[in-house]
Amino acid sequence: MTRFTSRPRASARRAATLAVAAALALTGAGAAGAATAGDHDGHGGHDGHGSSAPPHATTSAGRPVDLGALFIGAHPDDEAGSLSAFGEWGHENGLRTGVVTVTRGEGGGNAVGPEEGPPLGLLREKEERSAVGRAGITEVFNLDEVDFFYTVSDALTQQVWDHDQVLGKVVRVIRQTRPEILFTMDPAPSPGNHGNHQDAARLATEAFEAAADPKRFPEQIRSEGLHPWAPAKLLNRGTATAPTGSQCMAQLTPKDPTQTVYGVWAGAKAADGRTWAAVERDAQRQYASQGWAGFPDVPTDPAQIGCDLFRQIDSRVPFAEPGTAAAQRPSSALAGATVQQKGAVPLGTGLRVTTDRFGVLAGAPFTATVSVTAPKRALPGSSVALDLPEGWTARGDGRLGTVKPGRTVTRSFRVTPAADATASERQRIAARLSTRVGAGYSDRVVEVVPTVTARPQLLPQVAAFEDWAPAVAHQPQLSGTVTPVLSLPSGGTREVRVDLHSNGTREDAGTVSLDLPAGFSAEPASAPYGPLAAGADGSVTFTVTNTDASLPTSNAGGTPGAAAGDYAYSIVTTTRAGTATTSAALELVPTTTIEQASAAPVVDGVESSGEYPGEELDLSRLWEGTACSSAADCSATGKVAWHDDTLNVLVHVTDDVLGTKLAAADCKRHWRTDSVEIAVDPRGDSENTSTTFKAAVLPVTAEGTACGLRDADNHQGPAAETAPGMKVASVVNQPYDGYTVEVSIPMSELPGAVDPEHLGLDVFVYDSDTQDKTGQTRIGWSTWGGVQGDPYRWGVATLPGYTPPAGRPTEAPEPVIPLTALSSLDSPPSLAQAVRVDVPLAGDPASRSTDAGWVEKASAGRSSVTARLRANAAGTAHVVVVNRDGTVGTRTVEVRAGRPEVKVTLDRALGRDAKVYVGWLDRRGGTLASVARVR
Repeated sequence: MTRFTSRPRASARRAATLAVAAALALTGAGAAGAATAGDHDGHGGHDGHGSSAPPHATTSAGRPVDLGALFIGAHPDDEAGSLSAFGEWGHENGLRTGVVTVTRGEGGGNAVGPEEGPPLGLLREKEERSAVGRAGITEVFNLDEVDFFYTVSDALTQQVWDHDQVLGKVVRVIRQTRPEILFTMDPAPSPGNHGNHQDAARLATEAFEAAADPKRFPEQIRSEGLHPWAPAKLLNRGTATAPTGSQCMAQLTPKDPTQTVYGVWAGAKAADGRTWAAVERDAQRQYASQGWAGFPDVPTDPAQIGCDLFRQIDSRVPFAEPGTAAAQRPSSALAGATVQQKGAVPLGTGLRVTTDRFGVLAGAPFTATVSVTAPKRALPGSSVALDLPEGWTARGDGRLGTVKPGRTVTRSFRVTPAADATASERQRIAARLSTRVGAGYSDRVVEVVPTVTARPQLLPQVAAFEDWAPAVAHQPQLSGTVTPVLSLPSGGTREVRVDLHSNGTREDAGTVSLDLPAGFSAEPASAPYGPLAAGADGSVTFTVTNTDASLPTSNAGGTPGAAAGDYAYSIVTTTRAGTATTSAALELVPTTTIEQASAAPVVDGVESSGEYPGEELDLSRLWEGTACSSAADCSATGKVAWHDDTLNVLVHVTDDVLGTKLAAADCKRHWRTDSVEIAVDPRGDSENTSTTFKAAVLPVTAEGTACGLRDADNHQGPAAETAPGMKVASVVNQPYDGYTVEVSIPMSELPGAVDPEHLGLDVFVYDSDTQDKTGQTRIGWSTWGGVQGDPYRWGVATLPGYTPPAGRPTEAPEPVIPLTALSSLDSPPSLAQAVRVDVPLAGDPASRSTDAGWVEKASAGRSSVTARLRANAAGTAHVVVVNRDGTVGTRTVEVRAGRPEVKVTLDRALGRDAKVYVGWLDRRGGTLASVARVR
């Protein structure tokens, strides 16, 4: 029976991780508090006494907190699905976890009030701190990036956030807090995966290597006094099938058998007697602004509660071997990093397997290298041996002898895959470490590739991910997780390019063919390629046709065993070594012809005879949320026409309960209540919605009239400001059984001239049956999960007879995206935390002592508070006065060096237990937080 012990003291952990970092020839010691500094012009005088050091007790100067783990996410609530595991690990194993949140979620909805922008960010920060506190987490590090709108594009997210700059912030927080384990989200552009989530995960994955590398962000080491830090493990949320109940840890089956996935049963009891699942649900309900306050109770029967799942992406230390009893403990994901297993080598031992390539050929040798690092104590009698798939062989000497404290030794092996190894299969290259003081296990995954790899052309976001995983993240096993799909208009054709790469050592040639499902054809039936030189690339192109236009489109279609809406097919490639097969899929999108109206439809919410000559669109297919219980619960139809240079849309919605009537001034975040959204991609080729037009209409407001807006597109905001030519009208049926929305959109308002042969179009209906500003059901025309952010999955429309005016640009202008986010300098919870844990604000550097400014004392007046500061240099002081009920006054002022006094006028009575927080910003971007009680 394997036994576990709790996480060691921080000092012991630091020493242990030093040894792991030594494996990379790095210094893994803790971060120092020094940082860059600055100087601003301002007011106030110098006191003539010179500078002094900020007091540690009331400022963020000092040694930063030492954490065991960091979760890195994009928004408040991204960690909410893992809080039961984090809570259990903290209680049972002493794991101290912090949360890095890149944004404060200002782009989300608000079900509890009118706040938006920075005020909503502060509200969501407070919700997050309350939520994670239920799981014993007290540190939340906000990085102050903006949450702009829902997108599935990592490319757009990187552009808005400045990926490299934010990566520096993440690396800085890691170097300051020195976590052994990083947790994050899914970095892949999986269908519906938020682009912000993707980029947060990519930041964490890149930071796993970058934080350990002294050549990355060297200014943090040279100017700020930080040291490289090598986290021991990197994990994200795993995917596997598993039963409910305590057996879920032992009986989980990863989708990919070469993935290392650990489970943590949420049915175990917390200290208060509740299950950890119940604790997590209580935490999730703190996100009231997101409509989570009404989440139902979890099952009271523990046998009905499942596991939180975590996939291990990389490890620098030995870990619990998959499939063994050691891997089925609640703390298995922590083993080797913060939890000591019985019989295992001491904590701080490094063990890592690397290979000189990810794609390997059957029968062709490659090199696998095993690195072993001793902790503060020696590892006597050490040796390593490889555990390989059946038929694979290895040559090499694994004897290590005694590995001295802090030293790293490596052994390389020549590994030859079996001659009949199956192409496209992944295999583990496992290493077993034996010593007189314990054993260890590690592995690395490789993929057997054919002599020529063939894959269909990839969507831009998928192609970027496939390049990123091996080249930037150095995690090639992350590639291939997204099924390559291309959309095809129902009854239409498209070109499908197949890209070829030679993996062999000599010239190759052969044929490529597409094995398509019934209802599809390809021309030519087979295409020759080659000769293709070793390491060279090539391609062949097919014209694919949907020959059966009666096949279901969108997520209603697809072949058995494939994802909803995917018509799976195979690419069959012949090579000199045989035949190879690659899986791919087509997704059928609906099509329509938009007819020209003989006269401009009257925008009044009423369909008059002859106004809309085209076909009726079925808008009743579910794409997210709870299925409609009947057509009376929620269903819809739509019609589209054009006249002159204007697009006209009419939508009839059948509904049984009218959602919240939002105020006209709150005409935004349309998914919170009943609404209709019209999405237009002028040329049908947008990579993300920042080059599209998306208009939403609320059929009724608190004032009684309809309102229009644009959201998550080329220019978001009220329609009067962002599309002044657009007209909206609605008729709400009485007695209520639905409504009709009518919209006219001048095509001059679209971001680019329309391609009348290939207009991207979709219509979505959002249904709410509550009065709490939450939606329950989303239906529409071309439907998949997350489809509102996927222009390539929208339907295709043609406009016979329409020609755009001469000179209208075909390229979309630069998108107008709100970029205002709350600064941690103005956030009392962030300021208070910085003082408590000595980690500077927002992932920015700390002010040097010579450039720092802080509050020394504060005194109350009749309707104001005066804060006396100590400023060693000029800077900007963000002064916030708070009491038990929140903020009662703020002021931001630039000051000169000295002891200036800042008077803050109060918004309301001061009350008891008042404090003054000061967020200090120096001219080079260094920060310091400080606090003083009001006397």
